[in-house]
Amino acid sequence: MKRFIVTGGLGFIGSNLIKLLLSKGFIVLNIDKANYAANVYNVKDFSKNKKYSFIKTDINNQKKILQIFKKFKPQGIFNLAAETHVDRSIDGPKEFFYSNTLGVFNLLEAFKKFHKKYKQTRLIHISTDEVYGDVLKGRSTETWPYKPSSPYAASKASSDHIVFSYFRTFSLPVIVTNCSNNYGPRQHPEKLIPKLIYNILNGLDLPIYGKGKNSREWIYVQDHCEALLKVFQKGKNGEFYNIGSNYNLNNSQISKKLLIIAKKILNKKKIVKIKFVKDRPGHDLRYALNSNKIKSKLKWMPKYNFENGIIETFSWYVKNQKYFKNFSKKDIVKRLGKKW
Repeated sequence: MKRFIVTGGLGFIGSNLIKLLLSKGFIVLNIDKANYAANVYNVKDFSKNKKYSFIKTDINNQKKILQIFKKFKPQGIFNLAAETHVDRSIDGPKEFFYSNTLGVFNLLEAFKKFHKKYKQTRLIHISTDEVYGDVLKGRSTETWPYKPSSPYAASKASSDHIVFSYFRTFSLPVIVTNCSNNYGPRQHPEKLIPKLIYNILNGLDLPIYGKGKNSREWIYVQDHCEALLKVFQKGKNGEFYNIGSNYNLNNSQISKKLLIIAKKILNKKKIVKIKFVKDRPGHDLRYALNSNKIKSKLKWMPKYNFENGIIETFSWYVKNQKYFKNFSKKDIVKRLGKKW
């Protein structure tokens, strides 16, 4: 029976990935340093599963990570440990480079030592489409040059290069994935969609940067997790795989769709308004991935269209409003990324 380690498993994508792996009958160890974005609510559905376990530690603790690898002996490692919010990276870049760049270096050093004896394992490093920067026309392929705009994107771009260097130099079995914007249950309300849903449920206006024209490619988190498992099972070491839905919406369009859904689900005639606010610095206008490689080479396809996924997402937050109680109101509604 396969054994997996998921780093950052108290977070949004990590917890959804663990849920998927457990549903397949796999044994899963969750490693998380439990920072502000971690949430025990995310794992409550499976926390008592006998095939699930948790260790609190930081991937920068190379010695501890190596000890865990040797004791648990995983066949697969999914690295989702990262600082992820662009606005926070503008206000405080240091933590992003510490976690996302130096942390990946220390994780790889531990993996390199572990792999000398335990050859039947591989590491999947999960990254972002933001490393490509603005994609004003077309869709970025895996060979597109990196041009990160924010400290967050730069820290992830750096980590991608480190991972690939450990493949080329040390022949480590590693793969990098770059995914588009995720949405779905259990996402921290600092991110756009859960923040907007929170505001709708609490009668607050919807803050949208600039003119609302910033476009993102949206993928349901379940589809992303299925893709990650497919990459582990069939991906080629040393390769990069884009993971996206091929479906873009700008922030104004997202807001309007959520307001329409809110009227239907909440049965309210009067709903909050969209409020345009000052844009954040360095805000990329458009991200868009070409995911033909994973579709053709690994036979993966997203199952959710946006219309179905966003209704499931909105409904989950309506049914789980106590989820928001795990965060301070200030942490949810405070505007970040405007110091400059």
